[in-house]
Order: sequence, then structure tokens, then C-alpha cells
Amino acid sequence: MENDTLVEQVTETVQDTTAVNSMVEGVKKLATTPVSDWLPDLVKDYLVPFGIKLVAAIVVLLLGRWVIKLIKKALTKVMTRRKMDPSLSSFLMSLVSVLLTFLLIIAIVGILGVNTSSLVALLASAGLAIGMALSGTLQNFAGGVMIMLFKPFKVGDFISAQGYEGVVNEIQIFNTHVLTPDNKEVILPNGSLSTGALTNFSKQGTRRVDWSFSIAYGDDYNKAKSLLLRLCDEDGRIQKTPAPFVELGKLNNSSVDITVRVWVDAADYWAVFFSMNEKVYKAFATEGLSIPFPQMDVHMR
Repeated sequence: MENDTLVEQVTETVQDTTAVNSMVEGVKKLATTPVSDWLPDLVKDYLVPFGIKLVAAIVVLLLGRWVIKLIKKALTKVMTRRKMDPSLSSFLMSLVSVLLTFLLIIAIVGILGVNTSSLVALLASAGLAIGMALSGTLQNFAGGVMIMLFKPFKVGDFISAQGYEGVVNEIQIFNTHVLTPDNKEVILPNGSLSTGALTNFSKQGTRRVDWSFSIAYGDDYNKAKSLLLRLCDEDGRIQKTPAPFVELGKLNNSSVDITVRVWVDAADYWAVFFSMNEKVYKAFATEGLSIPFPQMDVHMR
């Protein structure tokens, strides 16, 4: 075993010595050879091909920068036409610029003869690792981009999502801030907002208000219906078209339930809802209509 190791070491030493001697001989030969003998071969075999690659790389660089400017200008026009949020527009433009510049650099390096496959594989692996580590954050980022692009809601809208209701106070790239009716600020992640169920109460200009008013059995139904129609007609916030709907909705155990439906501007929804409740309560008492309460008749034998 020791003899084999010694032989290997001697062999490696001889090989190294041979390589050094070959290099020295090459340098001596080059030094003693006239320039006119090796310069044409150097120009033909190395300088000319590299010069062609260099010129091609410069042309691709100039052309690529011109194309990137065209793409950025076109994207700017599209974002301006869609009235996109300025913060999102700036971020997207920076992201597109970095990506296109990176692709241009890879193309130029490849033209110069450098193998880019290992570099691309390394960057792809690094990107995958970063993406897995920041999966939740990237999901919220993607959700914020989708919200700002498609605008399912905007600042000032009243929405219901993820078990919360409130007015949208601020839309950020990762989160949306919602102000609840009792003045609590709730921060909702954009990832779940963009993929989950969401109700936007402010999207449409009008909303329907529904009530169910009850009268006792034996009360005059026609009188109650006429009274409700008159109260709807007297409220200027209630729209005439479509006309208010007042019909007998259900014969309940202890009451006769009358369904009332009207259309109002979205901004007047709650004001009309509470105002009508108060008017009906006072008017029923004045007109002799009783609002029943649950009751049960028990017969004893």
C-alpha cells in the first residue's frame, strides 16, 4: 500500500514537471518566433471571432434597450388609461424593467460565448427557495396586485369579508385596512380577500331595503297595508320606480307578517331602514294596529 502511494506521488510530480516544462518551452518558442509568423493566426483564430461576438453583443444591447423603452411606454399608457393606483404602477414598472434588463444581460452574456445554463439554474433555484420561504407574503402581494388591477372594491366602499364589515380605509400592496362601524380598524390580508367571498355594498348605486312588520290576528290588514304604502310614499328618499312592494308575507303562529320592500340610494340605506321602523311603530299605535308578541292559549279541563 505504501509503495502504491509513493508511485502515485512520483507520477503526479512527473506530470506537473512535464506540464511546467511544456509551458516554458511554449513561452520560449513564442519569444523567439517573429511576430509576423503568429500574429495572423492569433487575429484569425481569436480576435476576429471575438470581435464579431462583441459587435453582435453591442447591437443586441442597443436594440434591447430600445425595445425595453417601447414596452415600458406602452405599459405606462395602459396603466394611465385604466387609472391604476400610482403606487402599483410604479412598482410594476420597476419590476418589468428589472426582469427585462436581466433577460437582456443573459442574452448578451450568451452571445459573448459564456455558458449561461448554470447561471440560470442557480438563479432559478434561489428564486424557488425564496418563493417557498415567503409563500404567504407572496400570496398577499399577488392578491394586492389583483385587487388593484380589477378593483372589486375601492377606498370608501362598505364591504363584508372574512367575517368583518366596514368601510375600506386604505388598500396597500399586502393588506387592506377596513374601518368597522364601531370605529375599529381591521387589517385583512389581500391574499384571502382576492380569493375568498366578498360582498361590496357600495358597488351598485341603489339598494333594496326589506322589512317584515307584524300585526295581530283580527287587525284590519287592508288598513295596515294602506298605512305602509302611505309611509313609503311620504319618504322622499324612497324611489318611485320600482314601486314599493307591500304584501302579506306570512301567517305566523302569533302574528300576520307583512313584507315591505323599497329601493333607495345606497348611501341612504341605513337612514331609511331605521327611520321607517320608528314611523311604523308610532303610526301603528296611532291607527289602533297592535304589534303582537309571542303568546300561547292553554285550555284547562
